[in-house]
Amino acid sequence: MTTTSERVAGSRARQASQRVSQSVFDGSRLRVVLLVDVYDGAQQQFLEAYEQLCNQVASVPGHVSDQLCQSIENPSQWLITSEWESAPPFLAWVNSEEHVAMVEPLHSCVRDTRSLRFHVVRETGGPAAAPDQAKRRLQTSPRIGDGVIRHALTFTVKPGSEEIVAKILADYASPEPQVDDTTRLCRTSLFMHGNRVVRAIEVRGDLLSALRHVSRQPEVRAVEEAINPHLEQDRDLNDPESARVFFTRAALPAVHHVTAERQDAQAERYALHYPTRPDRGMKLAELLARQDEAAADDPRSPVLRSTIFQRDDVVVRLIDVRGGLEAADPVQALGLSDPGQVAELTTLQDDAAGASASKDSRLARFLELARMDLVTDRRSPDA
Repeated sequence: MTTTSERVAGSRARQASQRVSQSVFDGSRLRVVLLVDVYDGAQQQFLEAYEQLCNQVASVPGHVSDQLCQSIENPSQWLITSEWESAPPFLAWVNSEEHVAMVEPLHSCVRDTRSLRFHVVRETGGPAAAPDQAKRRLQTSPRIGDGVIRHALTFTVKPGSEEIVAKILADYASPEPQVDDTTRLCRTSLFMHGNRVVRAIEVRGDLLSALRHVSRQPEVRAVEEAINPHLEQDRDLNDPESARVFFTRAALPAVHHVTAERQDAQAERYALHYPTRPDRGMKLAELLARQDEAAADDPRSPVLRSTIFQRDDVVVRLIDVRGGLEAADPVQALGLSDPGQVAELTTLQDDAAGASASKDSRLARFLELARMDLVTDRRSPDA
């Protein structure tokens, strides 16, 4: 029998759809660039911490190589570049608790960092490099985006506090959308599923600038302080290290985005939470990505846009649906056409009663279980 994992792996060689503006699943090599600003006088401490980190990361599956560079103009500025076989192993590592502990020694000597991730599209090299390069997969074609960066944060609240938290998160004043001359907040969609909160944001311009802008807004600070007593993970926003660790763990990166050519200004936004089986989050996200890509070519599909967010075993799919979710085909809305795929990768099968029911009724039940509750969906003017 062919498993979902094998079916997904065998699909990687397909030409990427032009409707997919973002994906980590094309199998091409990844280049990670980390810009680091080191405190004055802490260069040697930083170098020693890096060497310890370098020795540890060398054994991480998918890691190929890295370089450490120091600015010739400003000794406080450093550049770390690393190469990975593909994006999924890097994301699995950088989002792990192992990584959080591994980089902790760096933070006492670092003033600021900025991480950038790139698929390798083209490269040059002499004849001696050709045999090696033949094995190094490149992104097949450049992706055409829409100028919007998508990101999400997720965290859990103490059981029993869900209604209180939902009211706090729904009742705040929207922050100023214009960050600077080049960056603007476009949309914030906030959902809950049980005690899990997911906040998805869309930004034009620079994501890091937007996140910093939002964190400084008084109305946002007040909301964050109000939900602090209800969080399962303690944090102190006045302690930079506590805040850094919290938001590092809360990051829920977008791993795939596809937009159909057909559009509808009245499309409704939904979020689906897929409770995955242990260590199956990345495989589930990849399967959903492939099926959403195929659906974008189907004029009958009500799903006009889909963004998949994944971190460890947390998989969330944000969809814009023409005509609303209630009128949609459960198969198309869920993004999984086979109950066997659902059972292999998620625990939805375990939570759904009536295993003897028809395929359509089971998929409808899975969709009901995955659906998240909308707390607020805000668009900035002219977004």
